[in-house]
Amino acid sequence: MTFVHNRPENFVPEALSGLVKAHPGRLRAVPGGIARADGTRPGKVAVVVGGGSGHYPAFAGLVGDGLADAAVCGDIFTSPSTRQVLDVCRAADAGAGVFVTFGNYAGDVLNFGAAASRLRAQGTDVTILLVTDDVASAPADRHHDRRGVAGDLVVFKLAGAAAEEGADLAEVNRLAAHGNDRTRSFGVAFDGCTLPGHDHPLFTLEPGVAAWGLGIHGEPGIGEEARPSAAALATELVDRVLAERPADADGRAAVLLNGLGNVKYEELFVLWDTVHDLLVERGVTIVAPLVGEYVTSLDMAGCSLTVTWLDDELERLWLAPADAPGFHHGSWRPAPATTPAPLPSEPETELVRATTPEGIAAAGTVASLFHRAQVALHDAEQVLGDLDAVAADGDHGRGMCRGIDAAVAAADDAVRAGGDAPSVLRRAADAWADKAGGTSGALWGVGLLALADALPADAALTIEHVAAGIVAARDQIQEVGGARVGDKTLVDALHPAAEALAAAVAGGAAPADAWRATIEAADQGVEATKDIAARRGRARVLGDKSLGVPDPGATSLALLLKEAGAEAGVPAPTTTEVDS
Repeated sequence: MTFVHNRPENFVPEALSGLVKAHPGRLRAVPGGIARADGTRPGKVAVVVGGGSGHYPAFAGLVGDGLADAAVCGDIFTSPSTRQVLDVCRAADAGAGVFVTFGNYAGDVLNFGAAASRLRAQGTDVTILLVTDDVASAPADRHHDRRGVAGDLVVFKLAGAAAEEGADLAEVNRLAAHGNDRTRSFGVAFDGCTLPGHDHPLFTLEPGVAAWGLGIHGEPGIGEEARPSAAALATELVDRVLAERPADADGRAAVLLNGLGNVKYEELFVLWDTVHDLLVERGVTIVAPLVGEYVTSLDMAGCSLTVTWLDDELERLWLAPADAPGFHHGSWRPAPATTPAPLPSEPETELVRATTPEGIAAAGTVASLFHRAQVALHDAEQVLGDLDAVAADGDHGRGMCRGIDAAVAAADDAVRAGGDAPSVLRRAADAWADKAGGTSGALWGVGLLALADALPADAALTIEHVAAGIVAARDQIQEVGGARVGDKTLVDALHPAAEALAAAVAGGAAPADAWRATIEAADQGVEATKDIAARRGRARVLGDKSLGVPDPGATSLALLLKEAGAEAGVPAPTTTEVDS
């Protein structure tokens, strides 16, 4: 969906105007498109690229040093007119001829071709190169019928570098054509793109489906199947582009992993992690790879992989510097031959072995509590996330599950290693804090460590130990996090629970009665948070939105106190948001 526009029919001219105003020292508007602000260097071949808009940084964002001298910019996904091509080429011509290159689409071929014919008739030397990199659009024996997709950028870059070096028009054309002949791309789409002012995409796919080989405007591909994992997607992309490796290729390659607009950088890096390894395994020497958005399609969900097989002259051109609003190149460097020795990791918490039956049993009880908590938190993950999403980012349930999963694994390992209860709890606390991340991960980590310090070494657990530990956990969490009762955090449940447990134990209450009082106090604390606007953490920004909704941190803490009570055989009331 395109959210920001005025009149949809003015979207492209307004976008181009804004681009020029953002880069006044680099770009100027010319009839039909964009050109370098200071013009083409006299005596230099003018490199003109272009096509329909909606693919930024192609094409307008690729005008700059070492790249294009001008770009012809049609309407969204629409070929520029012949007049536009004529005007831009005239604006870019510096007396050494005009090299024009674009993707192989029928409208572009007709309009660029017609303009070139008129320019030649008027005495301007013009050559045209169609980019044909998309292996899904035609078989290898019809290579020249293929579409141009993300390989556009590679060919534009090679041509721009050759022209910047001072090559004449014939040489620029030869080098760019050589690069085009050695460039292969293959893409996948997950969903369509939406034109400005439209409320539905140009094409749609069923949820969970990937379409192999779709063009960048939704042109037909070669098939659909269930959306693969990143590893499987990487394998498919690599298999497709390497299938046509030239016989004379020595392994060096420029590689571009391109996002089409709605597959963002972190996702692309996840994909590149496997793509890189697969390419290396198959004998590819990767030279200055690009991972990002270079030839997009508005908000289209998809990506593509491009490989250009390099030789000495193409590698030189590929590595040459380029500087345009949407593309910067020339600072890449290979990995150093040697790297600094890694610093040692934080040493693992010391493990003290349990040597008595009571100590062994206590360690098992701690691990069992974590297992109960794991089941409860996974059952409540969606509810906790929904509560957190009211005024924050909705990740509390997911973060708690990451933390408890790590804690369970660490606790089990510590028990197998013969650790006593404090050691088991400390190992679990460290793992929770490390894997959960965020505020809650840190607070649960310090709280559990404080609880561990109150447990007996290699001896039976008692309610007195637990009460002292929960009070210590409360104090440590408040000291580290700074929250107090009334701030709408887990402290609103933890503080009254700790007070109730300590009072019950001091008064000589039976363990079951003490736990029951603890759980009831925690539930009351959770209920009270409904009437509080959040004042801490991310939720503070939209604190008033949280009114009427219990705090997710307090809710999850009360839930886990109930699980601890249930482990001790105490039936608990079910009054928290998660239970109801």
